[in-house]
Amino acid sequence: MAAHPLLAVLQNAAAGRFPPVDGAVDVLPRWRSLEAVIAFTGHAFVATALEADAIRAAGADGYGGAHDARFLTWLAGEDGWIGCLDNLLVAPGLDAPALPERSDLDDHPRVRLARNLRVDVHVYGDDRGLVIIGTGMAGRLDVSVEIPEHARSRGAGRSLITDARGLACDAGWLFASVSPGNAASLRAFLAAGFRPIGGEVLLRPAREAR
Repeated sequence: MAAHPLLAVLQNAAAGRFPPVDGAVDVLPRWRSLEAVIAFTGHAFVATALEADAIRAAGADGYGGAHDARFLTWLAGEDGWIGCLDNLLVAPGLDAPALPERSDLDDHPRVRLARNLRVDVHVYGDDRGLVIIGTGMAGRLDVSVEIPEHARSRGAGRSLITDARGLACDAGWLFASVSPGNAASLRAFLAAGFRPIGGEVLLRPAREAR
């Protein structure tokens, strides 16, 4: 299967090669049942089943219009699902200690959420918390973590995320989506070597086409 065209965009941004700052919006195919709006500095990408002319006519642009709440609501449709506006972070894979894989956490809320948005999901962890790895939007490798209450504010998040980079040693880049309001998580990811490259909203519209 051919790689999704958005994957090369994300990998280039991870390597410091960003789209032009021209206010434009590029329209690409959706990934599986998911759509996405990803904004970089002065340039945006919309992965959708809709036509490019309809996207631009609805107000999407590279200067903030693509993440306008009115546009996102229109894109998802009345009964569609809209995810959070997240910081999109990335870090290179790292030679790090192996984390033990967990097979007893299928009912954990974070695992269920990951399996709703990603494929080939695997769960790892130890007494510091959980690491969830899977193939996400456009075929990138995504990570999320869950730190238990007793381990917070002790550096557990930073050390666990650093070790999680070892799970991406062969993939090259590891991506994470972190809500801007989740300051503790954002600090932990930044301390573990991740850096922000853009902003992202995932959507699952109720329609196949409009």
